[in-house]
Amino acid sequence: MTTAAQYRAHAQQLLDFIDASPSPWHAVETLAGHLEAAGYTRLNEAERWSAAPGGRHYVVRGGASLIAFILGQDDLSESGLRLVGAHTDSPGLRLKPHAPHNAEGYTRLGVEVYGGPILATFSDRDLSLAGRVGVRQGDAHQTQLLRFEQPLLRLPNLAIHMNREVNEQGLKLHKQNELPLLLGLATDDPAGDFRKRIAARLACEAADILNWEFNVYDTQPGSFWGADALFIADSQLDNLASCHAALCALLAVEAPQATCIAAFFDHEEVGSGSAAGAGGSFVEDVIQRLGAAQGLDVEDQRRALARSFFVSADMAHAWNPNFPAAYEPNHKVMVNAGPVIKVNANQRYATGLDSAARFIACCERAEVPWQQYAHRTDLGCGSTIGPLIAARLGILSVDVGSPMWAMHSLRESAGVLDHQHMTQALIQVFVS
Repeated sequence: MTTAAQYRAHAQQLLDFIDASPSPWHAVETLAGHLEAAGYTRLNEAERWSAAPGGRHYVVRGGASLIAFILGQDDLSESGLRLVGAHTDSPGLRLKPHAPHNAEGYTRLGVEVYGGPILATFSDRDLSLAGRVGVRQGDAHQTQLLRFEQPLLRLPNLAIHMNREVNEQGLKLHKQNELPLLLGLATDDPAGDFRKRIAARLACEAADILNWEFNVYDTQPGSFWGADALFIADSQLDNLASCHAALCALLAVEAPQATCIAAFFDHEEVGSGSAAGAGGSFVEDVIQRLGAAQGLDVEDQRRALARSFFVSADMAHAWNPNFPAAYEPNHKVMVNAGPVIKVNANQRYATGLDSAARFIACCERAEVPWQQYAHRTDLGCGSTIGPLIAARLGILSVDVGSPMWAMHSLRESAGVLDHQHMTQALIQVFVS
């Protein structure tokens, strides 16, 4: 039986995982570190693969997408695959290529909105930058990760004296004019000074910096909160909580009969339509190469997919007692009440009767509670990677997630118990 201390320890591991991953590129680095510590070896897509039963490997595409797998003991065409997918990216702000500029005595950084963040939650926070930098190495280039740990940026709010209707109308920010972030006092060469700041951290020449991709992140670490510390708060719970649960579930599997895959995709928040996204060929390429390594022809590969099961793990909307009108009244999912099975008749989620029943059976074997969610009929329903993978591979698929509050806020909240419950359910997905 799981104790309160174990629930809390697992939730702390999640907070540590998120705090070590302030960008999707850092998230993949964190995932890779855990996998290699557990004996997984990295494969290169440009090289030939050799994979034997029991082999533990992972492959990275685009720097922010990773697929890890354990080759099962059984023939792939007879046992199929057990696949769990999540995404490494979160909505927020990304730096533009020519970001630094002076504005009336200050240096600001121009940003672009990535996905659908709650922009107001970025105001008056201790912000900084994390991402990757392309550095010239002779005639080639090297990609280096970089994180500024100290609060480097801020989006100061306008005083209520100049925005008297803010409490009635809400904080509205013009994306082009009012989102640039304050960096410091104006300088004679803001672009050059910013480049030098990056070069100093990477111990390279400023002239050798070719380009960069930077994510704006909140430097405040994750925390426990509530009367009995049963809730957690952090950035990027959507969807690094699902990534961490999938990772822990995969690492808990020792010698599975079926081949187990944990896939972590970039670009979900912007539609997944990229080479590294769930709408691309990444997962299909990996599956085909695993089949080829076992000598499966096209017919046997199709047989394998027909025997497979895919769980799309993305966070779910918990009922918020302050906003009851926003929810379908008969589908209130509660924090700390177990994994949520997400259903939508218009296939915004991939869940069907058979796939839901199979996931429910996994929850029952894991002895964890489960819930079902449907969106209000008069509100547009979001989607995730479930329908994309289901359509691409043609396999039995279900969309699930842990319940959370304030999805797409810079500071989200979820339940301590739910994270352990989701991990236990995903373990059963891999071994069933």
